[in-house]
Amino acid sequence: MFKLTIFRWIKQLSPVQLIFLFYFIAVIVSTAVLALPAAHQDGVNPPLIDILFTAVSALSVTGLSTLSIADTFNTTGVILLAVILQLGGVGVMAIGTFIWMITGKKIRLKERKLIMADQNQTSFSGIVRLVREILLVILTIEFIGFIILGTYYLQYFPTVKEAYFQSFFGVISATTNGGFDITGQSLKLFKDDYFVQFINMLLIVFGAIGYPVLIEIKEYLFAGEKKRETLRFSLFAKITTLTFLVLIVVGTLFIMLLDIGGFFAGKSWHEVLFYSLFQSITTRSGGLSTMDVSQLSEPNHLFMSILMIIGASPSSAGGGIRTTTFALVVIFIITYARGKENIRIFNREVHDEDLRKAVTVTLMAIVFVLTATLVLTIAEPFDLSQILFEVSSAFGTVGLSLGITGDLSMFSKIVLMILMFIGRVGILTFLFIFKSNKQAGKYHYPKEKIIIG
Repeated sequence: MFKLTIFRWIKQLSPVQLIFLFYFIAVIVSTAVLALPAAHQDGVNPPLIDILFTAVSALSVTGLSTLSIADTFNTTGVILLAVILQLGGVGVMAIGTFIWMITGKKIRLKERKLIMADQNQTSFSGIVRLVREILLVILTIEFIGFIILGTYYLQYFPTVKEAYFQSFFGVISATTNGGFDITGQSLKLFKDDYFVQFINMLLIVFGAIGYPVLIEIKEYLFAGEKKRETLRFSLFAKITTLTFLVLIVVGTLFIMLLDIGGFFAGKSWHEVLFYSLFQSITTRSGGLSTMDVSQLSEPNHLFMSILMIIGASPSSAGGGIRTTTFALVVIFIITYARGKENIRIFNREVHDEDLRKAVTVTLMAIVFVLTATLVLTIAEPFDLSQILFEVSSAFGTVGLSLGITGDLSMFSKIVLMILMFIGRVGILTFLFIFKSNKQAGKYHYPKEKIIIG
């Protein structure tokens, strides 16, 4: 009787609510797996709250951690953590779809709805093909990165096994924008090695720019000359790519200028360039770092917090409000200021519904971040800038920190876990959890003007 009741309750859930349930189950399973003694270093027994925090951080591909990965987990634990990062980066339903495909299970309408919700898509058309393409592209990128970095790391690590193991975890962490590392120093070991930095920056961009964009680029590159002439990139790909590149360039310039008389003083031009460029890219959701970001100035911490809140692109491994949301809000403000009504981008008009979504996501992000910052400011003894940076990093699923994560109280850790989860699934998906299944009435009330501004 109890099982029947549970089954009926699950059948009544919407696709978005089911996605929430699946991620919740994934958090529980990930916590249980990482809590196994076989996953820990000898004599290490971390508190359950820290294991839970690590599991949520890995599944949301954030990278914030209240414990040292290198000192806590053994080889088995690191491999399990890499699997969780891969699951979080690609998406629970994408992995589930892959399992359904290789076992020959027919993917029905309900499963397609779940995939569509998990991948933030708006149409059933080609949804299974999309997942297949995502897995193919990501695994190919990771394999190439693994070979390149593993071979290059032979000069850094004493054995072939260690070099390729470091590459294995590092490539997954960078591509999924996970931000975890097993060196205990992130990428600070390679602060003068621009080749390692370049490869990691590429991997972070591939994971954050949006899977549909990668698929469109792949189709364009491998198309024949005749077919290539007829191929056109989607409006989503154009807006995402342009916004992503603009944010990287602007981010690099501002990070450089805000500390030109501080941290960057006395450094060579190429050191300043790569430090600034890497920090700009990693705030897209990467979380890896070539320096101690706490050495940067407070204005830079504030600016980087803004970049982390914007985050990566939709249908990617990253979090935040997403690049397209930011782009639409900025374009809407400019359009309204010019006295125009319709928003036009690349000879296309934007749907009013998309604009409403963008404004809603932005406003709710501000509410979530400010509320969490206020709560942590009351609960913790740290400076406001440190707390805002930590909150922004959690919401944007970035993983950068000013070094206060491990000293937070259990209450504050729970607040950050909620933010990481919301940042990963997306604000709209989170809000739709509470959406009523009842149809709206077909009648309208009289409209009346309200004085604004």
